[in-house]
Amino acid sequence: MHPRRPRAIAVTRRAAQAARQRVLMAGLGATLLFLGWAMAAWAETDGETIKSHGFATYGNLALPADFEHLPYVNPDAPKGGEISIWADGTFDSMNPYVRQGRPGALASIMFETLVEGTADEVGAIYGVVAHTIEYPESQDWVIFHMRPEARFSDNTPVTAHDVVFSHNLFMEQGLPSYRQAVSQLVAGAEALDDHRVKFTFQPGVPRKNLIGQVGGTPIFSRQWYEDNDARLDESRLDPGVGSGPYMLGEIDINRRITYVRNPDYWGKDLPINRGRHNFDRIRIEYFGDSNAAFEGFKAGEYTFRIESEAEADTWATGYNFPAIQRGHVVTAELPDGNLPTALGFVFNLRRDNLQDPRVREALGLMYNFEWTNQTLNQGLFVRQNSLWEGSDLEATGLPEGAELALLEPLADVLPEGTLTEEAVTFPVSNTRQLDRAALRRASALMEEAGWVPGPDGRLRNADG
Repeated sequence: MHPRRPRAIAVTRRAAQAARQRVLMAGLGATLLFLGWAMAAWAETDGETIKSHGFATYGNLALPADFEHLPYVNPDAPKGGEISIWADGTFDSMNPYVRQGRPGALASIMFETLVEGTADEVGAIYGVVAHTIEYPESQDWVIFHMRPEARFSDNTPVTAHDVVFSHNLFMEQGLPSYRQAVSQLVAGAEALDDHRVKFTFQPGVPRKNLIGQVGGTPIFSRQWYEDNDARLDESRLDPGVGSGPYMLGEIDINRRITYVRNPDYWGKDLPINRGRHNFDRIRIEYFGDSNAAFEGFKAGEYTFRIESEAEADTWATGYNFPAIQRGHVVTAELPDGNLPTALGFVFNLRRDNLQDPRVREALGLMYNFEWTNQTLNQGLFVRQNSLWEGSDLEATGLPEGAELALLEPLADVLPEGTLTEEAVTFPVSNTRQLDRAALRRASALMEEAGWVPGPDGRLRNADG
C-alpha cells in the first residue's frame, strides 16, 4: 500500500488565535457513514422491535442516550468570526446535486439528514433530525422518529413528508446509477404521520448499511420545491432552504462563496451539535490551481490551509515566506484521527500468475518504500499496513482474547496461518535505491513458486 502522512495544517495568525478558542466546525465535507448489521447498544426492546438513539455496526455505541456532547469538542466554545479556505477551478451552480455543471464547494452544507456519524467512532450513527431509530431484529424495515422542533431556515417544519419527498426526488431525478442501486435495496418510504417515516427494504438482500443509507439521505423542503417548480438535477444559483446550521450568504461566480451561520438554527442545542458549527462565516476563495492557491495564501487571501499528500514538497520546502518569518502565519502537524485513504497496488487474483502468495510477497519486496519516501516524498509519508490503520479494527500481532475466541471455531475454513502467524505487515527496506537483500529474497520466492530466469533474463513458469 502507498503511505499516508499526517495532515499538516497552516493557518494565519488570526485564524490560529480563533482556533485556540473554538473547535473547528466538524463536517466541512461530507461525513462518511459506515453502517451495518450489529444491534445498537443502549437500545430498548419490547420483544418485537428495537428502539435506540443510534446504531452501531461494530460492537456497542460509545455514547449513551443521555450524552451531553461529543467527547472531542469543547461544549463551551465561543461562536463568532470567520474561517476562509480555498477551492480549485470554477463553479456555476449552488445546487449540489446538479447533473450538468459544477456545484460550489460545500453546497450541501445547508442540508441535514435523519442521522449522522461521528469523527471518533467507526460505523456508529446518532440521531440528528431523528431522535429515535426503531427496527426489528431482522432489519426488514426501519422507522425514524423525528424531532417535532426541527425547522428549515424559512421556519417551516421538517416533517416525515419532506423525508419521503426527498427520497422519491433522488429516485426520480437523481443519477441513474443511484436510482438503479437503491431500487434494488429499498422497496419504498412512507410517512406514518408528520414525525414518523418508515423505510421498507427489499426481501432477500443483505441488510448491512441499509438503515444508515436511508437515514443519511439529505432532507429537502417539499414546499420550496413545489413553490419554485424546482428540480433536483437542474443548475441554479438558489440552493433552496435547508435545516442545517448554515445558509448561503453571498456568491461571486467562479471567485468566492460565503456561508453564514443561521442564528435561529433549530438544532444548535442538540447534544451532537454542542461545541460545533462555531464560525459565523465560512468563506471560500477560488483559484485556478493549487500553485495559485498557495500564492494566495502567502498573500493573505484566505486564512486556513490543509496540505495534502499531493503537496508534500510544498509542506517540506514552501513554508519559508516572509509571513512565516514574521510570525503572521503559524504551522502545525496534527493527526486528524480519520482512517487513511486506501491507496496502493492491488493484485488481480483472477490472473493465474498472481495467485501464488509467494509471487505477491516477492513483488512487495521489490518496492523499496523507504528509499521512495526519502527521495520523492521528503520523508513525510508513513506506510499503512491495514485498511483500518490506527483503529481498533487494525490487525496487529497474533489474534488473542475476544478476537481469538471469535476465530477459533472457524479454524477449518480460515487461511493457513491465520491463528498462528502474526498479522501481515510490509517489508522494511534500507534507504539505498537497490536493497540487494530484499531482491535476493524476492528472487528465491519466485523460484520456489516455479518462476525461473531464462537466457533472456525473464522469469517463466513451467508452461513458459
